[in-house]
Amino acid sequence: MILDIKQSASQSSLKIAPKSTYDLLIENQTDGTVKATLLSLPECQGVGNTETEAIEALDKILQARLGNAKIVTLEIAAPKTENPWMKIAGKYKDDPQFDQMLEYIEEYRRQLDAINE
Repeated sequence: MILDIKQSASQSSLKIAPKSTYDLLIENQTDGTVKATLLSLPECQGVGNTETEAIEALDKILQARLGNAKIVTLEIAAPKTENPWMKIAGKYKDDPQFDQMLEYIEEYRRQLDAINE
């Protein structure tokens, strides 16, 4: 079921989506009633004798809560983090054994490739 979220007159000039979709948890209670809980706001719950009544009760509660509020989307940019490998980049550039080590690695990889072929 889709709940229609109505906008107040002051919000109608804003570019807000006219409808929102919410996920509900529907539970049969031990006393025979049905409870509908808004998963994104667990404190918003509606209870009724049937699933429809519970959803309608939840709709009224949600409408009251959003009567003087609005739902907006906030986009936050991820903080720029330094690549941790950059701290050691170039550390061995002046090491006299660096070229020899690279040659050893290349030779070892050639040997592995020959085995795998």
